[in-house]
Amino acid sequence: MGASSAYLRSAAARVVAFALPPRCPGCGAVTGEDHSFCADCWRQLDFLGDPACAACGEPFAFDRGPGARCGACLARPPSFDRARGAVAYGEIARKVALKLKYGGRPALAETIARAMARLASEEGDVLIAPVPLHRWRIWRRGYNQAALIASALARRTGLPLELDLLRRTKATPVLRALGPAARAKALRGAIRVAEPHRAAVEGRAILLVDDVFTTGATGEACARALKKAGAAEVRLLCWARVVREGGERH
Repeated sequence: MGASSAYLRSAAARVVAFALPPRCPGCGAVTGEDHSFCADCWRQLDFLGDPACAACGEPFAFDRGPGARCGACLARPPSFDRARGAVAYGEIARKVALKLKYGGRPALAETIARAMARLASEEGDVLIAPVPLHRWRIWRRGYNQAALIASALARRTGLPLELDLLRRTKATPVLRALGPAARAKALRGAIRVAEPHRAAVEGRAILLVDDVFTTGATGEACARALKKAGAAEVRLLCWARVVREGGERH
C-alpha cells in the first residue's frame, strides 16, 4: 500500500510538473525549477553589495572606507542603523514586487526571500519583523507582502520571527504617489510597537523586512517606534532598493 501510494504521488507530481512547469518570476518563461529566473531576467537583476553607504546602503561608485556614509545620511542621519537591499530597483525587480503586492502571487515571497537570505544570514542574532500594513489594506489585498517575505526568510535562515511586533494604527495614503516630505508626514504617529510584544523589543536587534526601499520614510517610522520601545538596533532588509545613477539616494 505504501509503495502504491508513493507511486501515485510521484505520477501525480509528474503530471502537475508537465501541466504547470516552473516559470521565471520575471517574464514567465519556462525554467528548470521553481523560484529560478531565466538567463535573460537574471542578467537584468543588479545584485547589491559593497561598496555602499554604511547607513542607508546606497551604492558607492568606489570604496570610501569602512563606515563611510553618503551625503544624505551625513546631513540627516537616519533613525535605523543600517539598510540593505538584495537588488537594485529595476524593471525585473519591479515586476516581481508588483506581482507579489498586487498580482495575487504570494508564492513569490519565497523567490524574494531566497535572494535576501544571503544578507540576512550575515546579521547575527536578530529578531525578524515585517513592516506592518493597516488592517483595511490587508483586508482588501488579502495579505501583507512584507509578512510573507519575513516568514519565508525566517524559514530559510532559522532566525526568530515576530509577525505582529509592529502595528500600523492609522490608514495612510498610497505612499508611492508622495514625495519624501509628504511620506514622512503621512507616517507620523502611524506605526507603534504592539503592547504585548514590547518586552521582546527591549535590548534586541530587530531586522525589519520589506519589499521595496524607496525614500526610507517607512523604515524611519518603524525604526523610531522600535527605538522608543527600547530596541538596541534596527536594521532594514528589502528585496529591492531605489538607487540613482551615480549612487546618490532619492
